[in-house]
This record gives sequence, structure tokens and C-alpha cells, in this order.
Amino acid sequence: MRVVVQRVKHASCTVDGKITGAIENGLCLFVGFKPEDDQAVMQKVIRKIVNLRIFDDEQGVMNRSVLDVEGTVLSISQFTLYANCKKGNRPSYGLAANAETASKLYDQFNDLLEKEIHVEKGIFQADMKIDLLNDGPVTIILDSDEL
Repeated sequence: MRVVVQRVKHASCTVDGKITGAIENGLCLFVGFKPEDDQAVMQKVIRKIVNLRIFDDEQGVMNRSVLDVEGTVLSISQFTLYANCKKGNRPSYGLAANAETASKLYDQFNDLLEKEIHVEKGIFQADMKIDLLNDGPVTIILDSDEL
């Protein structure tokens, strides 16, 4: 599982001209899955996400988590996080979970994450337009194989 975590002032997802999810002050997550990802992997990644100390404290030091600042999350599925660009110029996505598996994993991930924090979402496999204001900028890449 891979997640790109961005600290944002605001973020929203629009599909076919309709906003499907929007947040203020929190984290925008771009989430990709491998076929072998399971609930244990997701729990490990979720613990890391909600406890990352990437929000400023009173002294301006990144020492607070999204939970500490009472932030929220916008979760966006993104299979392209598993792009393999080693050969040629057209990425291959063979490491990513297939659509059926990834859809189930994405739903399960969001259900588990919602037990920790308020989650807004995109729509799996939709042509999503993401609007965000990256705060900092602060962008963290999490890979479950490295946690």
C-alpha cells in the first residue's frame, strides 16, 4: 500500500461537476493498493497517518497530528502510485491491485480510517478533479513495505 499524504488548508474532489468530498485544514490522501494488501497493512498505515506530527504547534514546530488539530481527511484512490517507469516512457501498472480488488480495499481502508477521523472521499475509478491548497508544502510518501 502506498499513500501520498499532503497537509492542506483545503481540498475537494469533483466528479462530473459535483463535489463528492471537501475538507478544510487536514490531510489529502492519495491511496494505492497492491493485491496482497490486507486489513493488518491498512491498520498500520492508518496509525501512521493519523499520528504523523506534521502540523505546527504554538511555537511553529511540526509537532501535532491531524487528530491534535481536529483536522479531517480527503481520501482519493490512485492506482498510478504503483506506476513502473523502468522501461520506455509508458508506465506499467502491473504491481497495482486490479480494479475489483482495489475498489474493495479502498472501501475497507476508508471504513477503517473513519473509525479514527472524519473522512471525505472521491469516487473510485471516476475522472476526479482534485483541488487543494498544499500547506507548507508538506508532502509525505508512505509505503507499507517500509513501515
